[in-house]
Amino acid sequence: MRKIFLTTVLVVLLVFKSIADEGMWLPLLLGQQVYNDMVKKGLKLTKEQLYSINKASVKDAIIIFGGGCTGSIVSSEGLIFTNHHCGYDVIANASTLEHNFLRDGFYAKNKGEEIPGGDLSVQFLLRIEDVTKEVMDSLKGLAGTERVQRQNQVLAGINKRMSDPAQFIETRVSALFKGNQFLAFVYQRYNDVRLVGAPPETVGKFGGDTDNWEWPRHTGDYSVFRVYMSPDGKPARYSDKNVPLKPKWFLPVALKPLKDGDYSMIYGYPGSTNRYETSYGILQKIDIDNPTLVKLRDIRLKYMFEQMKKDPAVKLQLASSYSNIANYWKFFDGESKQLIKYDVYGQKKKFEDQFIAWAKGKPEYEVIFPEWEKAYAAWRPYSMLRMYINEGIMGSPLAAFASSLRQVENVLVSTKYSAEDVKKAVESADKMRDEFLKEENKPSDQKILGTVTMMYYHDIPKDQHPVGFYSTLKNQYGDLDNEETYKKFAADVFSKTMIFDDARWKAFVANPDANKLQEDPAFNFANAFFTNYIIKYFPYFQKFNAANAELGRLYMKGIMEMNPAKAKKMYPDATFTMRVSYGSVKSYNPRDAVHYDYVTTSKGILEKYIAGDYEFDLPARQIELLKKRDFGQYIDKQRNDLVIDFITTNDITGGNSGSPVMNAKGELIGLAFDGNYEALSHKIQFDKDLNRTICVDIRYVLWCIDKLGGATNIIKELKLAR
Repeated sequence: MRKIFLTTVLVVLLVFKSIADEGMWLPLLLGQQVYNDMVKKGLKLTKEQLYSINKASVKDAIIIFGGGCTGSIVSSEGLIFTNHHCGYDVIANASTLEHNFLRDGFYAKNKGEEIPGGDLSVQFLLRIEDVTKEVMDSLKGLAGTERVQRQNQVLAGINKRMSDPAQFIETRVSALFKGNQFLAFVYQRYNDVRLVGAPPETVGKFGGDTDNWEWPRHTGDYSVFRVYMSPDGKPARYSDKNVPLKPKWFLPVALKPLKDGDYSMIYGYPGSTNRYETSYGILQKIDIDNPTLVKLRDIRLKYMFEQMKKDPAVKLQLASSYSNIANYWKFFDGESKQLIKYDVYGQKKKFEDQFIAWAKGKPEYEVIFPEWEKAYAAWRPYSMLRMYINEGIMGSPLAAFASSLRQVENVLVSTKYSAEDVKKAVESADKMRDEFLKEENKPSDQKILGTVTMMYYHDIPKDQHPVGFYSTLKNQYGDLDNEETYKKFAADVFSKTMIFDDARWKAFVANPDANKLQEDPAFNFANAFFTNYIIKYFPYFQKFNAANAELGRLYMKGIMEMNPAKAKKMYPDATFTMRVSYGSVKSYNPRDAVHYDYVTTSKGILEKYIAGDYEFDLPARQIELLKKRDFGQYIDKQRNDLVIDFITTNDITGGNSGSPVMNAKGELIGLAFDGNYEALSHKIQFDKDLNRTICVDIRYVLWCIDKLGGATNIIKELKLAR
């Protein structure tokens, strides 16, 4: 491989003093100080074993799983461990009422029983190259929107140049440190990934929304997959001739007991953080963005749950969508509360005052905060509208699909498109409709559409409403302050749209007509709101985004210049690129007179278990085994019990779901799947005292696979470290 040149990154003391367990570090940029700290805490691996471009290393066992999770390779035959909620879509799609793998669990007893994952793929990181100079040279003299547009063009060019579709090689340049450094991450994608095993949903989601983001936890959040390659050892699309991948590195699995204070290390792909957010951004979050999102998602979840608990088929149909919506509904609610509780706004403001004093007389930096204040003031009046479009209007699956038909309208009304273009657009829409109808639950969606239309009317300033929409609605359906008005409107939309009428839809596909599309009530509804936003208010958002990016880059650059004498450790925000965090298994005290142990056990599961409950039910077989204390080789001899979950001080965020949690020797001890409620401000600020990562203990995973699932073939495939 080419020798990688890496730009030296200034390491400085930032807004938050970097501490032992804080930091999502790029494995290839681990400075000696950071590595020494890892060794001091207990690490037994060399730097080259952590990350190497010339030799196999831990990084070769870590994968991007699907589009937003992490997984790890745990056998010499390409076996993958990740979270249950990461494999949820595949498990749900493979399930039927007759073979409900989501409800009952699934284990392939041999490779022939493994289930193709459809569009599921995994990506391995091949190498990282620093392209900072190339990007920066192309951006000289540019600022604002012009700089953003040029940067996007340059990054797209690099991505294309460094990718090779024929070899399934993809490159994505990531802007780090707010655009002060650019690294190209080169991946190889494998498209043949198969489901090997999953616990019953009552195990994989035990505790449901009640326990989500909470400790103590007793959730078996795992699933098992396998990645395949062509017979000649290359990535390939699904084929029955493919063979299991022979990985460069795989993780041994530890059966050793955990102690409070044991070293823990997590590799993975954290999605996004904004640890260098400004006080303006904090106010925007707690005043508008988070409360609006929570309010709108609450409505969607309410109506979906009403239908799910009535019918097992509907529960299966909506399970994946409901899970995705619910997860961050609770997160953003908790984030706001923690930001307020710990006065993160005040902490940010205090540092910004110091920066402003330092920047005085420095032309490049003294204008940053006055300009930022103007940018937020210009955007803030329209920011709730954007949230209502994304989480409200488009929160209705029907409205979201109807909005996608704008692409068909575009080719029908424009003279620059050919008949062939029209045909392709309509065929694409027809396929999308098939997928939409499979997942559509009309009773819940109809209530969602009616309710969010009413909420928009009351919550969004009247001058930001689609012109004529609500006056027409009033004339046809009644008083705009009456809930019945919106129920009647929604019922009409659902009963009269051609999207649900096969005969009318087929006629439209056979003879596409712009007038017919524009007359459709579902399209008319979605188009009214979307067009209103795109034409009038999206330009404000673009202008704000460009200013925010430019000012953020300058602010970060200024911080680097401000504190060189106090230089310590600095890490870039998460960007869904490979990171390693280190810390320890550790108990904590969330509030006065309360102590939380670092592990939970089967005793706690039995205490929480409620037969037939939506969130706290368990398979009868599991209750039987736990009451018999049939723990086998997975027993924790220190506790004389089966450990279920444990907590660490590691710094993670969304995207780390499924990440391997390793001990000092690089052996797998668990899978990260959640964070604790007391530290839900972690995307903005890491709390050194309260932050905990919640992990499913690997011994519980193996117990479920072996004792509950009877899949000893999977256990035999692993390298167990005792």
